[in-house]
Amino acid sequence: MLDKIRMMIYVEDVERCVQFWQDYLDAQVASVKTMPDQSKNVVLTIAEQVELAFFDKTFIAKYSPEVQTNLPSLMLFSDRFDDLHHQIPSAGQVSDVHGQLTFNFADPEAHFFVVATA
Repeated sequence: MLDKIRMMIYVEDVERCVQFWQDYLDAQVASVKTMPDQSKNVVLTIAEQVELAFFDKTFIAKYSPEVQTNLPSLMLFSDRFDDLHHQIPSAGQVSDVHGQLTFNFADPEAHFFVVATA
C-alpha cells in the first residue's frame, strides 16, 4: 500500500511557483534541499499525504533530461471550492462536468491545473 504521493514539477523559477502555491492554495513547506548545481528543490504539502516537489528546469535538463518536459495533469479536490475560485487570480470559469463543478487555473509559468468540488 502507498503511504504518500509526491508529484515532481519542473519550473523556471522555483521560488515564484512555490510562493504561488503558498499564497493561493495554503501549501506548506515540507522541505528545502540544495541540489548539486546549487538550485533549490522545495517540497510543499498540499493535502494530507500529498506533496508537490518543485525542481529547477536547468537542474532537470542536466541530471535527468529524459523527464524534463514531463508535467502531470493534476486535478485537485477541495471543500473550499468557491473560496479557491475567488482567491486564485488566474481561475477560469466554473464548469459543470457531469455534476462535478470544476475550474482550471494557471501557475505563474502557465502550467494548468484543475480544481473540483470535494
